[in-house]
Formats: sequence, C-alpha cells, structure tokens
Amino acid sequence: MSEEIEFVSNYSDMSTDRGFQFELYCNRCGSGYRTSFKAWAVGTASSVLETASSLFGGIFNSAANVGERVRSAAWQKAHDEAFKDALDDLRPQFIQCPRCSSWVCRKSCWNERRGLCKECAPDVGVEMAAAQASRTTEEIWAHAAMAEEDKKLGKEHWREGIRATCPNCEAPLDSNAKFCPECGAKVKVDNRCPNCKAKVAPGAKFCPECGTKLGQG
Repeated sequence: MSEEIEFVSNYSDMSTDRGFQFELYCNRCGSGYRTSFKAWAVGTASSVLETASSLFGGIFNSAANVGERVRSAAWQKAHDEAFKDALDDLRPQFIQCPRCSSWVCRKSCWNERRGLCKECAPDVGVEMAAAQASRTTEEIWAHAAMAEEDKKLGKEHWREGIRATCPNCEAPLDSNAKFCPECGAKVKVDNRCPNCKAKVAPGAKFCPECGTKLGQG
C-alpha cells in the first residue's frame, strides 16, 4: 500500500527537472516561506547526457532516452518526498482556521486569544483604530467638499428650508438662491404675517394670530 501524502492548497510548486523547491503562503495576507532548492542528482546526470548528445551528433542518444525514462518515474518519487519534507518543515508556520478553513500565517493573521484567523476574529484594538481613522477621514472630506457659497449660510441659516427647485417654474436650483435663474421668481417666500410677524402656513389667506389679510389667492 502506497503512503498517502497530505497536502494543502496554499502552496506553489517551483520544481524543475534539476531539483525541487516549494512555497507556502498565507491565504489572508499572501506572505509566506520558500524552501531551499534541493538538487536532483538524476536530473543533473540526464541533463549532462542530453548536452553530450547534442554535441556529439547522437552518440549518446540511447543513453539519454534511458535517462528520460528513468527520470519520469524517479523524478516523481523524489518530488513526492521533497514535497512531504517541505510540508513538514513549513506547515508549523501556518494554521487552519476552524471557522473559514483558510490556512493563515501564525505571525500576522492568527488571533491566538480567539483561536480563529483575524478575518473571522479581528483584533478589537486594530479595528477601533481603523474605525476612528476612517471617521476622521470622512469628516475631513465632508468639510473640504463644502462649497464657499454653502459656507455663507452660517449656523443661523441651517434650520431654514432650502428648496431644490423653483416654486414657480420648477427649474432645478444648484445653490441656495434667492431668485430663480430661469424665471426670476422669488425662491424664498416669507411665511410670516407682515403685521404681527407670526408664522403662517403656505397658501394661507389670513393670519391665524391677528387676522390680517395676506393677499394670497
């Protein structure tokens, strides 16, 4: 019965016919480790035979072909052994998250306190700092994006209703205009009684406080 080799998905095989080398990397941050290049003696010998064959016009053709056949079987066996050694050497640097099953590096992406990767259980302090920085950036952009004409409104005007369209022709208004740039109609209507200065509802014909006729209608 052949020996089974347990493998992971977070690796790259950089092996050639001259030797074996592998990389294991973190599924979260992408950083990782690379094994030292392990030369394959048979591959080197076969390469020498192939070079000799090209130099001496086929004298070593049969030897080179034999080397190729040997390599196809021996190389795979040596490759499997090198791969197993690479996993044994490098896998302790990584751990599989029991929640999302990702292989992550212990150095940067593993939350030891929670027993989960930092994608599933982020560091609270880091997230708080990031949230505060994000909020600060949002406030900077909000203040920087304020147009000069909007700044003129001042605090005392923020409670006033600002219209988006002209009450007469319904043309869109791109600023806090007093008069419509299309028809010239007055945009801001004074909803106060001219006599007692009490607030009146739009369209009212008489003041509800003093009875003064307002002139609408």
